[in-house]
Amino acid sequence: MRVVVTGAGGFVGREIVKRLLSRRDAAVGIDTMAGGIPARAEVVAGNLGDPAVRAAALSGGIDALIHLATVPGGAAEADPVASRRINIDAMYDLLLEAGAANPGLRVVYASSIAVFGDPLPAFVDDATPLSPKMIYGGHKAMMEDAVAMFSNRGLIDGVTVRLPGILARPKGPSGMKSAFMSNLFHALKAGEAFTCPVSAQGVIWAQSVARCADNFIHALSLDSALLPPTRAVTLPAQSIAMGDLAQEIARQCGVDAGLVGYAPDAALEAAFAAQPPLSTQAAERAGFAHDGDLATLVASALKTI
Repeated sequence: MRVVVTGAGGFVGREIVKRLLSRRDAAVGIDTMAGGIPARAEVVAGNLGDPAVRAAALSGGIDALIHLATVPGGAAEADPVASRRINIDAMYDLLLEAGAANPGLRVVYASSIAVFGDPLPAFVDDATPLSPKMIYGGHKAMMEDAVAMFSNRGLIDGVTVRLPGILARPKGPSGMKSAFMSNLFHALKAGEAFTCPVSAQGVIWAQSVARCADNFIHALSLDSALLPPTRAVTLPAQSIAMGDLAQEIARQCGVDAGLVGYAPDAALEAAFAAQPPLSTQAAERAGFAHDGDLATLVASALKTI
C-alpha cells in the first residue's frame, strides 16, 4: 500500500510513518520539517498549500491518505488567514486531487476535540453537537463536513478521528496552548521544577502518541460501515487529573513529585483542563482504543521523549 502522510515530520506523523514502514508499506511524507521524517520514507519537502508539493506527493500513485498537517490552535488564533489557507483550502484541494488520482481511496483525517467548543458541555458523547469557538476548532469542524460530503459522493472513503491530548510532544514551541501537558513530562524526566498552569484537580483527556499512531493505522483498514453517517468519531481517551499525572510521571522517573507546583490560569484551565465525562462508544465499536490505564500511558509517553 502506498500511503501519503501529511505532517509526517511532526511527532504523531513520525510514529505513523514508522509503523507503515514496519508493515512494508510505501510511505510518502509531506512536511515543511522534512528532516524529521523517518528514513526509508519518500520525502516531499514543502508547504501543503503549494499545488506543486501536493502533485509531487501524488505523482507515484496513492492508495490511502493520512492527513495530519495543520496550523495548530494557538497559531491559528494568531493567524486566521494561515489557518484558512492550510486547514481549509489546502486540505480541500488535496481531497479533490487524491480522489481524482484514486476514486474511493481511504482518507484518515485528524480532527480535534476543539470542535466541541470552549468551554466543553457537561458531558460529551457521540450525540454531542459541534459548537466550536476557536478558529482552529471551527476550521476542523468545517473539514469534517467536507470529509463526510466527499465520502457520500464516492470521491473518497473517509474516516475522521478527533484527537484528545496526545502525550508527549517534543520539547520546544509547538503553537499548541495545551503544550503544558507534554512539558510536564520533559521537566520531570530531567528532574527539573515545573509550574503547571492548571490546577492539580484539572482533568484532561489523554492518550499516548504510540496508541494514537496505532489508532491511525487501524483506521486505514476498518470497515467504514461501522462509522456514524458523519464518518467522525472521538478517539477513546483516559480522563486524568493533572496531579495524578504528575505523581505517576514522577514515580516512573524516580523523582520527587514536589517538583511540580501549580499556578492555575483560569482561561487555560477552562479550555484544556476542565474536561467532562466522555463516552466514545462509536469509536470503540469501530475498534479504536485508549492506553488502558495511567501507568501504561505514562510509560509509553516517556519512551517517546
